[in-house]
Amino acid sequence: MPPPADLRPGLLAAEPAMPVGGAPAAASPGAGGTALPRPVPGLLATAEQHLRIGSPAALADAVTRSHLDDGRCVGWYGPPVPGWRVAIDAERADAPVPPALARRFGTGEFWARWTRAECCCKLADVPIATWWRWHGLGVPAHGGALWRTLRLADLVLTVGFAPTPTPPRPTPSSVDHGVVVPHKADI
Repeated sequence: MPPPADLRPGLLAAEPAMPVGGAPAAASPGAGGTALPRPVPGLLATAEQHLRIGSPAALADAVTRSHLDDGRCVGWYGPPVPGWRVAIDAERADAPVPPALARRFGTGEFWARWTRAECCCKLADVPIATWWRWHGLGVPAHGGALWRTLRLADLVLTVGFAPTPTPPRPTPSSVDHGVVVPHKADI
């Protein structure tokens, strides 16, 4: 079950950002299992300082954006974090919940749950319909994403970070040395 939404207007700097598993995290495993410091919890704790609301044209230079149904846009202007991807999703807090979604997922804290799921979808590069089949509007108890859901002006939004996937290292058998070896069955 996902941790409860943090819909307070602000989060104290001493409070941790919430990882997908629900427990605070200050370090992540690096190469060889070495713990690497994470600047992400600090950015999430001060998310309001890195978010702007405006027109899509005015926020064209944002690191990432979320478009609202009323034509506004929310942009993330936080510093780059090497090794991490960022995503945001925002919705109007007073927007009615679409009836089909209300029947499927209920209306309790709907927009907080929705923005978290959308943010995780963006970070995982998974369509929302696939996410629904896997998790509903929940956030899985495992995974490396850290997120924070908050209120900003008349919006509910979630900011999330996930480690950038490391490409697999080539193994000696996968390296192309320019030698063509016929399949053993062909010999």
